[in-house]
Amino acid sequence: MRITISGPPGSGTTSLARLLAQREGMELVSAGEMFRQLAKERNMDLSELGKLAENDTSIDALIDVRQKEIARTKDNIILEGRLSGWMVEDANLKIWLTASLGCRAKRIAQRDGVDEYSARMQTISRESCESRRYRNYYGIDIRDLSPYHLILNSELWNPEQLGGIVGLAISYLKKR
Repeated sequence: MRITISGPPGSGTTSLARLLAQREGMELVSAGEMFRQLAKERNMDLSELGKLAENDTSIDALIDVRQKEIARTKDNIILEGRLSGWMVEDANLKIWLTASLGCRAKRIAQRDGVDEYSARMQTISRESCESRRYRNYYGIDIRDLSPYHLILNSELWNPEQLGGIVGLAISYLKKR
């Protein structure tokens, strides 16, 4: 089984992906973690690397090609990342998480140890940058949710509750 989990920054994709990987005994591959690692290696924050990626297609290509390759060669895997639902066309279950900007900024502020206003401004900038890159590189409008099987508002449920909802979907898919 191949599952993708996507959503905007702070929507809870990584938390849900980790929980499901552990609960279902699946391997987790996170595009966001790959991007964060690249930023760290280059002594940049996510916004800086995002701006660099607007002019250097190799950054996104590296992550996207790796996701596609992993999805082609492995089964029993969860791929988490903004474009995972688009990149892994034959995934058994494609999930999109959403939440309001205010909720996501609060989560990001807590996670990254910054104030909420800064988290909000960085998130707006990051989303705008990503949207341009995805449109320019792939012709993808990130607001188009048509590839996704399940769209959940993570503001309503904590990761364990989201995991219960998704777990039910997984159990039905396993019965097919």
